[in-house]
Amino acid sequence: MSENTTTADLPVVVIGAGPIGLAAAARLIERGMQPLVLEAGPRAASAVREWSHVRLFSPWAEVVDPAAEKLLAPTGWTRPDGAAYPSGGDWADQYLQLLADVLGDRVRYHARVTGVARAGRDRIVDSGRTEQPFTVHVTRADGSEGRILARAVVDASGTWSTPNPLGANGLPAIGERAAGGRIAYRVPDLTDPAVRERYAGRRTAVVGTGASAFTALAHLADLAERESGTHAVWVLRRGINGSTYGGGEADQLPARGALGLRAKAAVEDGRASALTGFRTAAVEPDGDRLVLVAEDGRRSEPVDQVVVLTGLRPDLSFLSEIRLGLDDRLQAPTALAPLIDPNQHSCGTVYPHGAGELAHPEGGVYLVGMKSYGRAPTFLAMTGYEQVRSVAAALAGDHQAAARVELTLPETGVCGGAGLFDEPDTTRNGGGGCCSAPAAPQLITLGARATEASSCSTNGGC
Repeated sequence: MSENTTTADLPVVVIGAGPIGLAAAARLIERGMQPLVLEAGPRAASAVREWSHVRLFSPWAEVVDPAAEKLLAPTGWTRPDGAAYPSGGDWADQYLQLLADVLGDRVRYHARVTGVARAGRDRIVDSGRTEQPFTVHVTRADGSEGRILARAVVDASGTWSTPNPLGANGLPAIGERAAGGRIAYRVPDLTDPAVRERYAGRRTAVVGTGASAFTALAHLADLAERESGTHAVWVLRRGINGSTYGGGEADQLPARGALGLRAKAAVEDGRASALTGFRTAAVEPDGDRLVLVAEDGRRSEPVDQVVVLTGLRPDLSFLSEIRLGLDDRLQAPTALAPLIDPNQHSCGTVYPHGAGELAHPEGGVYLVGMKSYGRAPTFLAMTGYEQVRSVAAALAGDHQAAARVELTLPETGVCGGAGLFDEPDTTRNGGGGCCSAPAAPQLITLGARATEASSCSTNGGC
């Protein structure tokens, strides 16, 4: 810093130009602070664009942040039909990129964050620590490196880049890396001819039990009707029971319920078969095919492809010099983890939370959005908007506003994370496919607002 520069003059660095990162920037501007958004990709919402063929579970009315909408209004932008369900591509092109364009040079692309620390202090040093700004190390597209000083850091980088492996113990299965050419970790876009050719007329193992797996099963079943020899083998680590397919017709998000029913129909009609209680330990070649081997020694039938949809996990490597307070199981902030523990709670009962629950021993650092949930597999986008509203208020010193709850969510049975491919919108009457992001970034929204939440309830197991 120059002699006349103070920490308060520095920007708040926001990592990631996705929906929550851009909403954070809008909230910071609303509070009179200057954000600097660092995006590793070439344009806004790079991760969202990787599932552009998928519909969200929620309509436009629930996926636009109010502060962001205010920034867009002077450009003549109006929100698309609030009752319509956007695809990931719609969300990126018709809202997120336009918001990033309004933010202008406050957003830097091809800027991959490789490290965050206190200037001149590693994580061990106490002396003078809190008086130092943060230093954010960045690698650019040409390989050059730089550093940016910041008054605070809001990490909205998500978990998209770090999918969970096939192994049931959280580690890659033996042989998984060697078979990588035939293993995918995203819901395949079967509208792409090159991708469809990979699965048409072939047997595919789909590993996972969330809405991402439902999506893959439903569309492989559709493909089986058109391409003989196409079959899905659904690999579940547990058995099948009444809740396996989600909330069905009772689901408060009808499109999500319809997705589970489509997966159920695929199994019952024989277009997919289920392999239950199967915890994968290894992948072995079988001629030009693959066989999954369970921890108990059971072996799957040979398959041509494997789609692993077992969730995502946060990349904490570039925060190694920051003093984070994380739950030892979920890798979520310590105060937040009990509210989202999937071992105890169902979705839709999350107590809306903010800066207090997201705080770390290192003041001025916040993990927000999907990354704040660590390994808990379902994140609600409107919850993320509430997070960054509260964080911006805390950074501005308005602790009363930071502590106030401005969001409440209806209880719902089962949450999931992936959606169906972009197709005609039939969801307004509760049918068809509107969904959220593939794999586990569950950008599902339940946007009912209230001045106060009635109780400290919890979210989880989706």
